[in-house]
Amino acid sequence: MSKNNISFILYKPQLSENIGACARAIKNFNFNKLILINPKPIFPNDKILATSVGAKDIINQSKKYDTLEKALSKIDIVIATSARFRNKNIKHINLEDLKKINFKKKIGFLFGPEASGLSNDEISYANYTLNIPTNPDFKSLNLSHSLIIIAQYVASIFKLRNASFKKSKKIKYASKKEIQSMLGLCIKNLDEINFFKPQEKRPKMLENLRNIFYKMDLSDKETRILSGVFASLGKKR
Repeated sequence: MSKNNISFILYKPQLSENIGACARAIKNFNFNKLILINPKPIFPNDKILATSVGAKDIINQSKKYDTLEKALSKIDIVIATSARFRNKNIKHINLEDLKKINFKKKIGFLFGPEASGLSNDEISYANYTLNIPTNPDFKSLNLSHSLIIIAQYVASIFKLRNASFKKSKKIKYASKKEIQSMLGLCIKNLDEINFFKPQEKRPKMLENLRNIFYKMDLSDKETRILSGVFASLGKKR
């Protein structure tokens, strides 16, 4: 288990103060990886740095991307935070369930914009959705508050070393980049046979495909096999 495997990912954060406070929360619990996707404020800026207080190093070494796919390409398990239950075929977990997560893998905690949270399309990139128990009549949490609750809980898991996994060390699990490549090949072949009909339903169908593949615990070998299958199907035509 290594804290270097943990990334905190802010998708389209809107307020400089929240970005700075998130960086501070990350450092409070001795984590170091902050990822931003299309932040609304100029990044970095003086307000972000001021709010981060002693965590300027977290800001300076953070990474910024323009798409979810690029940001998640090196993450093995994506855990999306959500204040509401999603009626989708995805594993919904709570804080206690984090003890069962394999922290030997690269884990990314994904947080949505302050005003709207993550959409179902963005959730489709995740392996799990995580709900923080709150007052059912007032579920909304500030972005940095959500992050610090999760950071503290994960830090306590590392300290107690409760996680135990006995899977073969010879198995290498597929990265998100490898899964994205395989899924891209699948979508390309489906496009060529006009599978996505009617066209207005294509985004929803793609969302469902991502839900299927991203929640699987595929090995790199299994991903290569599926890629070969999709490539062969394309050649058959």
